[in-house]
Amino acid sequence: MNVGIAAIVLAGGASSRFGADKLAADFNGKPVLHHALTAVATVADVIVLVIPPDASQPPVPPGLASRIVLTHDNALHQGPLAGLAAGLAACPPDTEIAIVVGGDMPTLQPAVLRLLADALAANPTLSAATLEADPPSALPMAVRPSVAAPAVEVLLAENRRALRGLLAAVPSVIVPSVAWRALDPDARTLHDIDTPEDLARA
Repeated sequence: MNVGIAAIVLAGGASSRFGADKLAADFNGKPVLHHALTAVATVADVIVLVIPPDASQPPVPPGLASRIVLTHDNALHQGPLAGLAAGLAACPPDTEIAIVVGGDMPTLQPAVLRLLADALAANPTLSAATLEADPPSALPMAVRPSVAAPAVEVLLAENRRALRGLLAAVPSVIVPSVAWRALDPDARTLHDIDTPEDLARA
């Protein structure tokens, strides 16, 4: 088990570009969300699932229900940074590192997620880690909740909504592509689903 590591799965988006609930869409015989949950379950003991304020818990993979902490966005469609704030608030108090992913990322590679966590674990002065990518991608990321949570609240008070703002607000590291692409040559970890075409390509 991974003591001190939690996962935050952001699942509060509107799916407006998809035209339906993209997290429930079938991907290789399972809902898109199930793939993200299964991937983070290999890295973290506790999975914080952030859903819209008016939503009920979606179906989750068999065997994971006892490890999922359900929490809601404080307001509808306020952006991923607000979702991260809700997720951080729901993490267990002893969480040292949180792996943050989107619920619409069905091809996450656990080895890459571990690499993000290891980047923070190896250097206690760092509070966030992302992957080098072109174009840049905020997710997945690893954060140190004790530092990230107050920084997120400051950003939200300034009406900022983008996750990348956190990377500039706390000591951060970018894991070089040569390191993580050795574990994920096709960069599948970065794939997210915004449109039906994205789902077909994945």
